[in-house]
Amino acid sequence: MPALEASSPAVPASTDPESKTAELQRAFAMFNQVSAELTQAYEALQARVASLTEELAVANGELRRQYQEKEALSERLSSLLDALPAGVVLLDSSASVVAVNPAAMAMFGTDMVGRHWGDVARAFLEPTLTVGEWLLGQGRVSIAESVLASAGGKILLIHDVTAAHQMKTELERNQRLAAMGEMAASLAHQLRTPLAAALLHTSNLGRPGVSDELRAKFSDKASGQLRRLERLIQDVLLFARGESIGRDVIPASDLLTEAAQTVEPLMREHGLEFAVADSCAGAVVIGSRKALFGALVNLLENAMQATPAGGKICLSGKNVGDLLAIGVRDSGPGISRETQARIFEPFFTTKGQGTGLGLAIALGVARAHGGGIELFSEPGQGAEFVITLPVAPAETEVGN
Repeated sequence: MPALEASSPAVPASTDPESKTAELQRAFAMFNQVSAELTQAYEALQARVASLTEELAVANGELRRQYQEKEALSERLSSLLDALPAGVVLLDSSASVVAVNPAAMAMFGTDMVGRHWGDVARAFLEPTLTVGEWLLGQGRVSIAESVLASAGGKILLIHDVTAAHQMKTELERNQRLAAMGEMAASLAHQLRTPLAAALLHTSNLGRPGVSDELRAKFSDKASGQLRRLERLIQDVLLFARGESIGRDVIPASDLLTEAAQTVEPLMREHGLEFAVADSCAGAVVIGSRKALFGALVNLLENAMQATPAGGKICLSGKNVGDLLAIGVRDSGPGISRETQARIFEPFFTTKGQGTGLGLAIALGVARAHGGGIELFSEPGQGAEFVITLPVAPAETEVGN
C-alpha cells in the first residue's frame, strides 16, 4: 500500500495577533467616544435638573406668596363682611343660598344656607310701593343684586333703610306743615268767604215776611256754601295729614274703568267727547284704591272744567318699563308757563270756587305710592297730566 501524505491545518486570519490588537483598539476608541458622549449628556442633564430645580423653587415661592396674599385677602374680606352692617347673600346658579354674612343671618335666621332664595323671600319679605324696597318685620330693607358672570350666580346686598324711610316720611310731613304755615292767611280768606255767605243766607231765613219760596232758596244757598266750606276743610285736613296708603291690589284697567264710568255722564252733560285708551296689559298696582281713584277723578274734573264744549278728553293707561303711566289729556287752551311753575303749589288756583288743594293732594297721593305727576302743555294745544306708579311684581295675586 502506498504511504499517506501528512497535511498541516490552515490558520484563520482573525487569529493574527496584530488584527486582534487593531480590533481591540477600535472597540476601545468607540467605547471612549460613547462614554464621553454619555458623560456630556449626563452633565447637561444635571445642569438642566439644577435649572429646573431652581425654577421650581422660585415658582413654589411665588405660589406660596400668592397663596399667603390670598389667605390674607380672604381674611380681610371675611372680617369686612362680618363687620359690614348690610346683609350679603351669595346665590348659586339655581338661586340657592351658598353663603351669608352675620348681618344677613340676623335678618333672615341662621338656617339660610342651602335654602332657595325664593322660599326665604316669601317667608320674610313683603313688597312695598317703592321698587327695590321690601318690608322685613317692623323695618324696611332695600335689595340690590349683582350677577356673577363666571359662576352664574348672584350676590344680594341688603340694606336696612328703616331710618331713612322714617326720615323721608317726617320730611314730607314737615314740608306739608310748612306749606300750611305759609298759606295760613290764604286759608283764613278761603274759610271766611263761604262762611260769611252762609251766615248771610241763614240770617235772611229769620226775616219776617219771607215767603216759603225765598226761604227754600236761601236755605239751598246756605247749604251750598256750607258744603263748600266742608269740602275745603276736608281738603286741608287731607293735605296736612297726608294720604294713608293701603295694601289694595288694584288692576290698572279696573281703575281706568271705574274713573271713566264716574265722569262719563258729566262729560256728555258738558258736550265733551270722552275716550279711553287702555294699554295697561294686565298691570297691577298696590296701594289705596280710594286715594288713587280720587286723584284720577280730580284730574278728569279739572280737564273737563278747562275744556270748552265740543272739545275732547282722553284717559289713557300704558306700561313704561316698571312703571304704569296714566294720562289725562284735554283739548283746552293749555296752561301758561307761569301757571305751570305753580300748578302743584298748595292753595294755588285759577278757579274762583277752587280750594287750590286738588292737584297738591293728587301729587301727594302719587308720591305716597312711589310715583309722581308730570304736566305737559303748550299754550293753545291743550294739556296732559300723567300719573306714574310702580307696577307690582307679576306674581302678585289680584284680590280685595
